[in-house]
Amino acid sequence: MLFLFFEAGKLKRLPRTGWLLKGIPNPESIADHSFRVSLITMSLADELKAKGLEIDVERALKIALLHDLAEARVTDIPPTAQYYIDKSKAEKKAAMEMLLSTPRPREYEEGLSLEGRLVKFADKLEMLIQAYEYEKTGFKDPNEFWKVIEKLKESEFYEYFGELVDGLSLHRD
Repeated sequence: MLFLFFEAGKLKRLPRTGWLLKGIPNPESIADHSFRVSLITMSLADELKAKGLEIDVERALKIALLHDLAEARVTDIPPTAQYYIDKSKAEKKAAMEMLLSTPRPREYEEGLSLEGRLVKFADKLEMLIQAYEYEKTGFKDPNEFWKVIEKLKESEFYEYFGELVDGLSLHRD
């Protein structure tokens, strides 16, 4: 278990590559991103539960905490590299080796559970919040990141959290 904790610590030092390639001089780390995805997941899951949906908040949080753990081994592979490398396959293999037989990586990657799909929604929402924050500090070129807003609008969770998604767009203008 101790070696897993050491390996997870690498995420604090690994930058989110997409931001780095866009010229953000000191982008958030993978751990920074994962923390806020977990916070968003917890908040959204609690809200869904309060609205009467049957959701396992603890399970959603576990998925959120682990959703990028494999990147400690394979790093944050940018979309340009994904043309040459099967990111999903590499992360799945790394996650299975690191976590030994846990179903959580598949739940997130393949959307096999409500909780896994919620984490995917939270992951995209977090990325847009980060894009918004970078724009507010003067960086003006994250337009490709904003394309994900359409995926959020198509999500089963948009009916519950559309005001968050739409609010980001309104604040951006």
